[in-house]
Amino acid sequence: MANNKLFTGTGVALITPFRKQETIDFGKLENIIENIIAGGADYIVALGTTSEAATMTANELSTVQDFIVENVAGRCPIVLGMGGNNTLHVTDTIARTNFDGISGILSVTPYYNKPNQRGLAQHFKCIAEASPVPVLLYNVPGRTGVNLTADTTLQIAAECPNVVGIKEASGNLGQVMEIIHNKPAGFKVISGDDSLTYPMIALGAEGVISVIANAMPREMSTMVKAAMKGDLKKALPIHYRLLPLMNAIFEEGNPTGIKALLEIQGSISNVLRLPLVKSSKQLYNKIASIYEKIKQ
Repeated sequence: MANNKLFTGTGVALITPFRKQETIDFGKLENIIENIIAGGADYIVALGTTSEAATMTANELSTVQDFIVENVAGRCPIVLGMGGNNTLHVTDTIARTNFDGISGILSVTPYYNKPNQRGLAQHFKCIAEASPVPVLLYNVPGRTGVNLTADTTLQIAAECPNVVGIKEASGNLGQVMEIIHNKPAGFKVISGDDSLTYPMIALGAEGVISVIANAMPREMSTMVKAAMKGDLKKALPIHYRLLPLMNAIFEEGNPTGIKALLEIQGSISNVLRLPLVKSSKQLYNKIASIYEKIKQ
């Protein structure tokens, strides 16, 4: 098992701010990175689902990666989102990628073509062999249409030393417990759902890759650190304080809600790229109301 101490605590699934013309707003991106680091986050996940990477050109992806690496400047680890439903394309992309400043990759289960469990295992084995940095699996069946089962996760963990953990966003705590209970030493289970982070840490997970931490890094990082130390008195009130906001920002999908919240904070313009659209006025007002109560 590769050294994966880097993937403990609060990772932030970084958004990509756009201007009204839908060009990337690098000034706003720099500000968000600074706020995340100042807020105590442990690492940044670049070009994952929350970044809207699926709607970026190859040149934009490369430029954003370079910008993030340059601006983080070694102050925290960076995990790069690299997944897809064409195994050869993913491994070819890995071969062509500059991994300077990158500590690991986060690779989502293949979507749309719905491989079976044997296909998923072989897919991730190829990625693990191709990657020069440690690999985190990403299981999010609500998006991909396929669930990476506990048995398959454990098989990959046992057979692929370069696969060092999983971002589990199945929402199935039974599955999470099965992985945690039977995983090899050093294999990390990471929450992929902000609202389930506290209970997952209580079950043995080692942190979160968080969306809400784009806007509230200090609060999320404080909660995660306290929960991982078993400090219930400190962590649980923060969890319940953030819970209504965590739930609200996902009501119309991600990153729709977090971009609304960041605009409410004055951090970005609320612009998404089609086929994603900004939140309804009703949800926007709901997020604003919840946020105002939290600030008080």
